[in-house]
Amino acid sequence: MLNIARQYRNTSKFTPLISRTFSSDKSEPKKTCLYDLNVKHHGKMVDFAGYLMPVQYASEGIAASHKHTRSHCSLFDVSHMLQTNIHGKDNVKFLEGLMVGDIQSLPSNHGTLSVFTTDDGGIIDDFIVNKTSLGYLYVVSNAGCRDKDLALMKSKLTLAKKEGLDVDIEVLEGRGLLAIQGPLMMSILQPHVDILLEQLYFMTTSVATVCGVPNCRITRCGYTGEDGVEVSVPPDAAADIVEKLLDSSKGALKLAGLGARDSLRLEAGLCLYGSDMDEKINPIEASLAWLVAKRRRLAADFPGATNILKELKSTTGRRRVGFVSRGPPARGHTPIHSKDGQLIGEITSGCPSPSLPGLNVSMGYVDRPFIKNGTEVQFEIRKKMIDAQVTKMPFVPTKYYIKK
Repeated sequence: MLNIARQYRNTSKFTPLISRTFSSDKSEPKKTCLYDLNVKHHGKMVDFAGYLMPVQYASEGIAASHKHTRSHCSLFDVSHMLQTNIHGKDNVKFLEGLMVGDIQSLPSNHGTLSVFTTDDGGIIDDFIVNKTSLGYLYVVSNAGCRDKDLALMKSKLTLAKKEGLDVDIEVLEGRGLLAIQGPLMMSILQPHVDILLEQLYFMTTSVATVCGVPNCRITRCGYTGEDGVEVSVPPDAAADIVEKLLDSSKGALKLAGLGARDSLRLEAGLCLYGSDMDEKINPIEASLAWLVAKRRRLAADFPGATNILKELKSTTGRRRVGFVSRGPPARGHTPIHSKDGQLIGEITSGCPSPSLPGLNVSMGYVDRPFIKNGTEVQFEIRKKMIDAQVTKMPFVPTKYYIKK
């Protein structure tokens, strides 16, 4: 995928590239249930993963929207994401057969980030799965991987049925998904819901009534590094819910688009599928070893286990790391050199940091000898060498609402 925050002030310079990158076919892009609301609020719409999505709103730039999220609160339309419920008494066994994580050990109404992997250990997609108290698994995965994720689950379902497993897949087609992110999230949302948000901790989930609308689901998670929630809502009520939240916040809550979402996740050190990881990269190379649960490592019963466990013990190869630099920012595919001129890797995502004035932040893959924090490297940008330094991620401290 594309680093959407390629150009903060002039979306016209990257909108066509987004369209080329994300349109999987020549069919007309789809619209989320919030399309009309996005247009009403002057969203600059682009074709993203086959959906018409706002990259920013009105005249407010991406950097300004980014900063508002960090200081106040923003609402992102992420209804293009694939939402799925997996039913049946064998649903955990079914889904664990596709992924590296441990759902079995999750308490009720808790979730985890995980990845689907190939038989070679490559990452098919990343997603969040919640083990609900109602018996089903609630899964949210990337819009850009919708077709292959569904194909993967449906092919596995066919095999599971032949083996006599009790499992079924329910795609929540068209359902709204609102990402409400920022330090004021709880004070803005609490008056409109029938659950206590102070008791809903990071990576937990609950059914709730939101703005008088029943059968919504609130999950404490997000893609910005800030405290936040993702709220799954019925499609016919989504726009009314958003308008009520905006009106009642008196300006504290603003709509934000894909551009700010991308720069926020990059500052938080979070991967973008298709840029920072794909089927040629395994979780260990992506510095996501923590996703491979201890029980699954011992059983070695997940797709690609042989290669992934081998990589876990290896002292060679490549790893994803973070970088800071000044001057021209590094973008995807920027070559990375050692100080003595050796080509050692490549940038996968990068942008000027709205939260760290004068600094550029980026991530990429380098050979193992160069992964230590503080290592001096150089980026090759427009045939010039730009000094950079390996640094720990996240670049900006995360503020997840974690139970102490």
